Amino acid sequence: MNKKIQHIVVLGGGAAGWLSAGLLSAEHPDKQITLIESANIAISGVGEGTWPSMRNTLKRIGIKEIDFLKHCDASFKQGSKFINWRNLNPGENYYHPFMTPQGYLETNLHAYWQQHAATQKYADALNMQSFVCQAGLAPKQVTTPEYAAVTNYGYHLDAGKFASFLKEHCENQLGVCHIVDDVVAVNNDDQGYIRSLTTKQHGDITGDLFIDCSGARGRLIAEHYNSAFINQQHTLFNNSAIAAHLPYTNEQQEIASATLSTAQPHGWIWDIGLPSRRGIGYTYCDKYCDEQTAVALLKNYAAQSVGAELAEQLHTRKLNFTPGYRKQFWIKNCLAIGMSQGFIEPLEASALAMVELSLTMLSEQMPQERKHMALLATRFNQRFSYRWQRVIDFLKLHYILSERDDSQYWLDIKTAASTPPRLAELIKIWQYQPPSRFDFIENEEVFPSASYQYVLYGMGFDTQTNKAKNTFNNPEIGHYFYQQNREKIAQYLQALPTNRALLKQLFEQTPDQKAHL
Repeated sequence: MNKKIQHIVVLGGGAAGWLSAGLLSAEHPDKQITLIESANIAISGVGEGTWPSMRNTLKRIGIKEIDFLKHCDASFKQGSKFINWRNLNPGENYYHPFMTPQGYLETNLHAYWQQHAATQKYADALNMQSFVCQAGLAPKQVTTPEYAAVTNYGYHLDAGKFASFLKEHCENQLGVCHIVDDVVAVNNDDQGYIRSLTTKQHGDITGDLFIDCSGARGRLIAEHYNSAFINQQHTLFNNSAIAAHLPYTNEQQEIASATLSTAQPHGWIWDIGLPSRRGIGYTYCDKYCDEQTAVALLKNYAAQSVGAELAEQLHTRKLNFTPGYRKQFWIKNCLAIGMSQGFIEPLEASALAMVELSLTMLSEQMPQERKHMALLATRFNQRFSYRWQRVIDFLKLHYILSERDDSQYWLDIKTAASTPPRLAELIKIWQYQPPSRFDFIENEEVFPSASYQYVLYGMGFDTQTNKAKNTFNNPEIGHYFYQQNREKIAQYLQALPTNRALLKQLFEQTPDQKAHL
């Protein structure tokens, strides 16, 4: 029963698999790490946005930022811009930047904004990062150390190149054993733990802990251990996407500093700027929109920036998914990470962030033996059930506040019947007070209360004015931080280079690899 954990087997490649192999190998050099992936199963390769946490993850794995930027066709992401989510007025938009407003925990900034700066957009009044994004600027200067930031940032990247880059690093620098083969059987021991995976060409691969990164199929967690899938399509309707790569009209075109999310009649379009191209896609619900209509809408969107002729030539691919998550993520010695754990939709790019959160908890609390593993599994399942529910709440918030009524999709997705009870209760509370740290009590919330404020007030939600005079509701302190933000806007807009200019400067410092600029 008390078998030591010495050999970790990762099933599945892609970003989730190779991040798992890389982080565990880097932080547990005493463990043997083997990754098995099939040559016949393509990775999904869609997740092109990361959170700022990816900087720390790459650093822990031992990857140089410049190498990552070059090999993964990566650029800097500083948040998300939401266009026409609130209504259909031309140019209507708001930002969810990665930076928390300065002074957020020291005073009620919302109350100050509401009473003294409400003519400005919430994010613009309290955070300079929306201005940095609007100007297409980078989050730092060429002299800033790698992974350090002037403004908080994550990345946009080519998911296929990212997986290949991680694979090469894991094999060559970390000694991960890579087996390309198909698993034909999963074998238990007499206590119900996985003893080995039988492969076509390499026979049985034994292990002590098995990480299931086999995608939505869930080869181990679902097919072998029958962990139930908690379908969330009644809450978040989207289950389809049309994706395409869109070329720039010229090689010096500026690279967007935020993910652009533009609401559409039956969903929304993502637009992600990489150095060599843009990645665009239409996420929608097939109950309200057929594939042909979705493709036409995406090409029409592309035509606005590259012209009808080039847009019509776009190669598109269809992706299907069922929004939801597993009832149990860790059973016996099998832990699901990535899409085998769950997937909702690409809004707010939470997929890779959930991979990182899972790996961090596993790596920092690596089980020593089976009794220890059983205890950790219980805690992991509790923690990540909570986290998936919070992801769903936050994504749903974007929809239920919309004033759009241009389709049945928008009318249906805003109904009380489709809103999670906890979110509905919070909405009632937020009529009287803004979102705060008291609403989200975990020490590592997926989305903090500041993120809820950005979306809530970006979408025009009205909270009662708090005119109380006390330490937290102090207009003088609020004014101080407001003025600080005004000064930083001018300072940062003058000092920061554009995304493309910074990437060019960085690559010129280390010109050993050719990169798209």
